[in-house]
Amino acid sequence: MRSADCEPRTLLVDLIRTKLGLTGTHIGCDTSSCGACTVLLDGRPVKSCTLLAPMAEGRRITTVEGLAQGGKLSPIQDGFHQEHGLQCGFCTPGMMLVGTALLESNPAPSDEEIRWAISGNICRCTGYMNIVKAIQHAAAAQAATVAAPEPVAAGAGAGA
Repeated sequence: MRSADCEPRTLLVDLIRTKLGLTGTHIGCDTSSCGACTVLLDGRPVKSCTLLAPMAEGRRITTVEGLAQGGKLSPIQDGFHQEHGLQCGFCTPGMMLVGTALLESNPAPSDEEIRWAISGNICRCTGYMNIVKAIQHAAAAQAATVAAPEPVAAGAGAGA
């Protein structure tokens, strides 16, 4: 968890990048059109280039840097890696965060639902096919984790 003081007019994207040094959140258009600045605010995607930083005070902000846990890629990060869901990488952090939020609310989205979720994020390189595959990959990985039974220690179980 990090915090920083800022002027009331500071945009969230500027606070994240300049004060906190988290440069995975990109500045693309400054008009909320491209989605490069997307972060999760209390688990919901928001465009941080048009949100004043004080409006996020006391709320949970997740940037792309917060997706990996314990040095292990999150399912969405692994999906982008496995399915080649990036080329230049500029849109990737925003796409990953939107995908993360989508899978949190809908663990098995259709192609159409994925495309709708990412429609506010512009990719100028990939044509979106591999981004959709990456989110599908993450959904399948999460489903497999949920479906996999917990290992039972030797000697545990009924009557032990």
